[in-house]
Amino acid sequence: MTPSDFNFGYRISGGVFNKRLLVDASAAFVGHAQCDPKANINSECYLSAFRFADDFKVHLEETNSTKGFVGPTWTNFLWFDIDKDELSEALQDVRKLTITMRERFGIAGDSLLIFYSGSKGFHVGLPTSLWQAVPAVEFHHYCRKFAEHLATVAGVQIDSAVYDRVRAFRAPNSRHQKTGRYKRFVSFDTLMTSTVDSITELATEPVPFTLPSTPSPNIAAIQDWQVAIETTESQQVAVKKASQAKAAGTQNSQCDATLNRATLNFIREGANTGDRHRLLFSAAANLAELGCTQELALALLSESALDSGLPPSNVRRTIECGLKHPSGGAV
Repeated sequence: MTPSDFNFGYRISGGVFNKRLLVDASAAFVGHAQCDPKANINSECYLSAFRFADDFKVHLEETNSTKGFVGPTWTNFLWFDIDKDELSEALQDVRKLTITMRERFGIAGDSLLIFYSGSKGFHVGLPTSLWQAVPAVEFHHYCRKFAEHLATVAGVQIDSAVYDRVRAFRAPNSRHQKTGRYKRFVSFDTLMTSTVDSITELATEPVPFTLPSTPSPNIAAIQDWQVAIETTESQQVAVKKASQAKAAGTQNSQCDATLNRATLNFIREGANTGDRHRLLFSAAANLAELGCTQELALALLSESALDSGLPPSNVRRTIECGLKHPSGGAV
């Protein structure tokens, strides 16, 4: 399948738990960009972060839900989400991120889609034409690894939970339900020169904007994408091996320890806010009992820990601490 097959998306009018309505992905995004009256931009609205082919259309029509969809995805913009308690800190981070994008991939600032979210952060769209992205079943995982690596290079933290296959993303020019501000397009020059107050002032009203031209492929972006694919595949192999070892009752040759149920559940499902630190530590400790290396433990546990909302620095620190205390593996 090629990107031209991925024409569908969904739109939510109102709260994020409202019904997902099948739309032409390009038309829906352009409608919001142009403040089309049909977009109902004075309300809370969302669009799917990724695009879908015919199998998604069938799934949504048959189930009336996006839940359970496991098909391939694609997107023409890879989205980055930066949120901070203080908007001034988010502004500093989004500047670092966009400057890194420009320098690393040799693109103009105007090739990026940059938005103030209307609340405590910013969204940045990076054109996937830079690495000639092709659709895949694991495409959303590749996007996550690519984005996390770029954020690390820039020295910023992004929200890693936005790379779900069927993720809803706040629509451009839509109104934030809590602040009353709009998700407002901000040019690169404006981002670099404006204060927090002037940016929030811009967001008091929606303004039409034009989508940027498509930049040409860049060798650094292509290489980063390939690394993201390889990293994803390596982690999936590690998870599969861990699951097989559990199913077979495999024991480490140096001890009588086994992969316990709580560890396997954490790898598969993550954890709720109140338990995530404890369960991550416990899972790392259990892996230590099996003689697991730090590299493998990070590969097995990091994605679920990040999905649970833990910051990347906390994830690594907790795993490292758990590996040093194998006796803490029992839950």
